[in-house]
Amino acid sequence: MKRRMPSPGMPDLESDARRDALRLLAAREHSRAELHRKLRARGFAAGRIDPLLDDLTHAGLLSEDRMAEAYVAERVRKGFGPVRIHQELRSRGLGDGLIETHLKRSKQEWLSSMVSAHDKRFGEAPPAGAREKAQRARFLEYRGFPAELIAGFLRGDPGRH
Repeated sequence: MKRRMPSPGMPDLESDARRDALRLLAAREHSRAELHRKLRARGFAAGRIDPLLDDLTHAGLLSEDRMAEAYVAERVRKGFGPVRIHQELRSRGLGDGLIETHLKRSKQEWLSSMVSAHDKRFGEAPPAGAREKAQRARFLEYRGFPAELIAGFLRGDPGRH
């Protein structure tokens, strides 16, 4: 049986889009919006991508819940805080409810993660002065930790480790 060749410049959606989507999903979990955007960038028609994504979701190959869980675990492991992770997931097309479900951790867990990121960068010694304290605060803020957690930590409130 001969494979039908797509016309020049027009990809064959039935096979090529599915193959590309599966390759992307094999590399890492994606949100529906990310996968849609990447398939559009590869030249597939927007109106034909949605049924494919529906099929992948129905088959359990595309799961935003699984994507959020994996993404949050990876970013926490790399020393990022809830504010930044939330923003990154929003930019990937996930809704606030799903994001908040996966960011639920105790204040102590976020503090522990923040202390670990801090100590990896600056060591365990307290800041030498106001300038160094401000530098550390900016670093932790950039990493996505809440201001009140940063302020308490840099003040030396109990619960550092």
